Amino acid sequence: MKIGLVYTSTTPELICSVEQEVRQAIGTGAELLSFSDPTIIAEIREAGCVMAAPAARLIGLYMQAALRGCDAVLNVCSSVGEAADSVQDIARYLGMPIVRIDEEMCREAVRRGGTIAVMATLRTTLEPTKNTIRRVAREMGKRITLVDCLVDGAFGLDPEQFRTRMLSSATAVAPEADVILFAQGSMAYCEGYIAQHVQKPVLSSPRFGAQALRRALQTKGLL
Repeated sequence: MKIGLVYTSTTPELICSVEQEVRQAIGTGAELLSFSDPTIIAEIREAGCVMAAPAARLIGLYMQAALRGCDAVLNVCSSVGEAADSVQDIARYLGMPIVRIDEEMCREAVRRGGTIAVMATLRTTLEPTKNTIRRVAREMGKRITLVDCLVDGAFGLDPEQFRTRMLSSATAVAPEADVILFAQGSMAYCEGYIAQHVQKPVLSSPRFGAQALRRALQTKGLL
C-alpha cells in the first residue's frame, strides 16, 4: 500500500507530526511517498489567494502520486484545501481518494461549540479554513461564530519563539471561544502546550487527517 503526502511547505515538526499520526492510524506497513512544491505556497502568499498556476502545480503533485501508484493522498496544506476539493471527481475516477487534512478537524470544532477561534500565521490559510468550517456547519445544521486569530510574524520562527507567539495570541482569544482551531498542520506540536495554558479545547489537523485517511482506505478495502 502506498500513501502520497502532498505538501506545499514543510518543517521538521510538520513532517514528524504528519508521518507519526499516519503511521499510528494505518500501521507501519504502508509506504509513505512525499510530494512537495514550496513555490505553491510562496505564490499564494504573494497573490493573497490560489491562482491558476499554483493550483495547476498542486494538481500536478496529485498526478505524480497517481503515476507512482498511490492508493490515497493526504493533502497537508490547508491554504489549498478548496483546490483539493475541485479535483475530487478526478480522484474518484482514478480510485485515489484525496483526503484533506483539515476537514474532519473542522467538523469536530463545530461539534465542540458555537464560537470557534481560528488561528493561522497566514491569511491565505485563515480564509479557506473559515470557508470549510462554514460549509461543514451548514451541512451539520449548526450556527457558528468565527473569531479570527491571525498570528502575524510567527511564520518561520524557531519552535520556542513560535510557541511563545502562539500562546500570546491564544490567550487573547480564549475567553470568547468555545474551541480553538489551528488552521495549519505545522502548528500541531503546540497543541498540548496551548491547551494546558488556556484551558480550552485546542484542535490541530494531523490526527484528524490521519483518521480520515484511514476511513478512506477502509472504504477501498485496504484496511
